[in-house]
Amino acid sequence: MSNKKRIMVIDNEEGLCRMMEAILLDNGYAVKAFLRSFEAVEEFSAGQWDLVVTDIKMPGMDGLEVLQKIKIKDPTIPVIMVTAYATVEMSIQALRRGAYDMLTKPFEPEELLYRVKNALKHTQLLEENRELREELVGKFRFDNIIGASDGLKAVLERVEKVAIRDTSVLITGESGTGKELIAQAIHYNSLRKEKKFVAINCGALPESLLESELFGYKKGAFTGAKENRQGLLEAADGGTLFLDEVGNLPMNVQKTLLRFLQEQEFHRIGDTTPTKVDVRILSATNSDLKAAVRSGEFREDLYYRLNVVNIHLPPLRERKADIPLLAAHFIALQNKKFGTMVQGLSPEALEAALGYSWMGNIRQLKNVIEASLAMESGDYISLPVISQFIEVPLAEDGTGVVAEEGEYTRALSRFEIEYLKGLLRKSNGNIEAAAREAGMNMATIYRKIKKYNIRKEDYS
Repeated sequence: MSNKKRIMVIDNEEGLCRMMEAILLDNGYAVKAFLRSFEAVEEFSAGQWDLVVTDIKMPGMDGLEVLQKIKIKDPTIPVIMVTAYATVEMSIQALRRGAYDMLTKPFEPEELLYRVKNALKHTQLLEENRELREELVGKFRFDNIIGASDGLKAVLERVEKVAIRDTSVLITGESGTGKELIAQAIHYNSLRKEKKFVAINCGALPESLLESELFGYKKGAFTGAKENRQGLLEAADGGTLFLDEVGNLPMNVQKTLLRFLQEQEFHRIGDTTPTKVDVRILSATNSDLKAAVRSGEFREDLYYRLNVVNIHLPPLRERKADIPLLAAHFIALQNKKFGTMVQGLSPEALEAALGYSWMGNIRQLKNVIEASLAMESGDYISLPVISQFIEVPLAEDGTGVVAEEGEYTRALSRFEIEYLKGLLRKSNGNIEAAAREAGMNMATIYRKIKKYNIRKEDYS
């Protein structure tokens, strides 16, 4: 049957059965027709068919029983029921038992093809969603989080323990340390992994909009509320809601969120009827929530509800052993994306990366790697390239290189200093003109001036 969609047709009326078979065959489907429902059910096995089209009224085993037995063998396969005696009661019964669609006799060939295409499209979407879920689960396995430092290992051990327990988790750490990645790892290794992971940055929205985004609203609740709107809490029902930068929640939203955590229900804005959902709350912050509690900016009772388990992510400067692994990972991603073959960081560039403080943490490292690859033309990211984006310690002779580097790199840096002084001399100190002459952007020129501590008297 090759790659054609495989359809089983069941109808005891031989003329109609052969007609459906011919229509589907003419339109490129692989079809097998059965006049006896018992034989069809006996031959059916999961994974061998993409669609079943069956009559309802048949001797021996009717279509509803066929539907039931097929669904036991393959719960995901779509089944189209065909009948000349369609009633509301029969349709409801068929749909309750798992039928995808109903087709009423007599019908035109175009209608049969339309229903078949819709059913197969539905199956394809289900399969794509399944593959996407499997991809996400694989992406956020613990062994796919990059790093080998003791600090990260301790975090992952804690994540593994808390993932299967349906409790609130507060993830703390500086900006860029990967708090959302850890939240996703918790979700996709929990019993909720088949449901949605919904994230919101609480610091990115104004107070009024944040409340409606989280809890939704009822039609007419305020000017512009023209219809009922579902909030993110409701959208995450059965799954996980991740509140990033939770320290920025306004007081009125904190109060509503606290009530939800206590009662597992909330009110949409303007609604008097509570909405009940089953959602796990994960939250993250780069601020000191304990200090916010002491100053009265964050509710103490909400803090303890969110911070049932705390996971703290150490900054990258405390995870030096992870820098080479992360850099290699980001280089590999960029190579795959752009078809390049950069092998990694040169020894000098790696030494500089290890010596840098990385105040922007993993996010900054990722951006620096991407920027360096855009500028690098060699097999390795070199020190002169990466030093355009991070500060490199000065050696004793004043050049912007680390003391352990070879003479070649020192000479290259001295050449760059003299070249930059010449550009500035030629442009009378005009940064824009110097950048245009060198084919660089102004930010690069400014960085190099700062890097080499070049003063006006050096080129005037």
